[in-house]
Amino acid sequence: MKVVNLAISLVAAASIILAGGMAAAQTGMDGSYVGAGIAAGATSGGQGDDDALFGGNVQARYAIPETPISARAAVLFGGDATAIMPLLTYDAPIAENTNVYFGAGYSWITDEGDNTPLGNRNAAVITLGAESEISDSLILYGDAKWGIDAYENSSADAVSFQTGLGYRF
Repeated sequence: MKVVNLAISLVAAASIILAGGMAAAQTGMDGSYVGAGIAAGATSGGQGDDDALFGGNVQARYAIPETPISARAAVLFGGDATAIMPLLTYDAPIAENTNVYFGAGYSWITDEGDNTPLGNRNAAVITLGAESEISDSLILYGDAKWGIDAYENSSADAVSFQTGLGYRF
């Protein structure tokens, strides 16, 4: 059942992003950035010691030239461990200097079993977010991350929400 839900979610998100990209010829946001902000875990693994956590994030985007693909990195901290994620995303322009992105990666927990905003176990991750230039070098970003089967001793998934400001270079 989890695989069916994942497939349905992926198809729905991909169709929204692709439809946005096929709208009018938008310029979107180009360039790479590194930023920091807050992270809020929205789920618990149900074991009593793995409650949702509030913490911080550091995120980076490297826009691969001449493609709609970006290599991203995210670090979520708060609690007793840190989640480190490499991600690849498809970026679709939706307005001038604004993109939505959808992608996947993997979350490594520095101390497996200890809490982060995205669970307490290494897991595959799906991300959906948006980013927008608010000045020449300042980017506002926000996303949701879904850690699949991201809790020890539980089949529960983890969800976290991040937002922050980035410096474009």
